[in-house]
Amino acid sequence: MTTERRIARSGFSLTRDYPTPVDRVWDAFADENQKRSWWGAGDAAEPGAWAFDFRVGGHDVDEGRFHDGPVSRYEATYTDIVQHCRIVTTYDMWIDGTHMSTSLATLEFEPIADGTRFTHTEHGVFFDRFWDDGPGREAGTRGLLDALATYLA
Repeated sequence: MTTERRIARSGFSLTRDYPTPVDRVWDAFADENQKRSWWGAGDAAEPGAWAFDFRVGGHDVDEGRFHDGPVSRYEATYTDIVQHCRIVTTYDMWIDGTHMSTSLATLEFEPIADGTRFTHTEHGVFFDRFWDDGPGREAGTRGLLDALATYLA
């Protein structure tokens, strides 16, 4: 059996204004209990492995099985953290044990008059059978930002 080898690159930037102070939005990422409250697929997945180590060089893991579907695994390394300003991670995704992608994500927190302007910028490479999943990643990130808005409300 021959496996077709492909690679694709995809990038996007999403900006949301949250009517919440920067320290509150920041804590939703920096505090493990808060992050677990909104991060991930919610009720759409059965939770699996979880690790949280919010520090430069620290690693996060979030694994879950979508009901009657595949196991998704996220593994991130924090490469830069400036409190209340930015978080930079590199992360890899797997679906049912197959390496799907590697990404660089930058999360920026900016105080504005009515709260916080949050910008998520991501650049990813998608491998082999997942080569066309860039739009799906952007849609998934939009879902996470919606979940964050609900959590902050």
